[in-house]
Amino acid sequence: MIPVSVFYRNLPLKTCVNCGCTLEEQHESYLHECERCMNEKEE
Repeated sequence: MIPVSVFYRNLPLKTCVNCGCTLEEQHESYLHECERCMNEKEE
C-alpha cells in the first residue's frame, strides 16, 4: 500500500476543462474550471 503523502504528491496537475490551463487549486479541489473561464460565464 502506498503512503498517503506519496499518493497526493504523485497526482497529475489539475487542468481547466475549458481552456486546458493548469489550475492553482489543490488537487482534491472540486473546481474544474479556471477563474478566467468562470468569470467569462458570469458576464
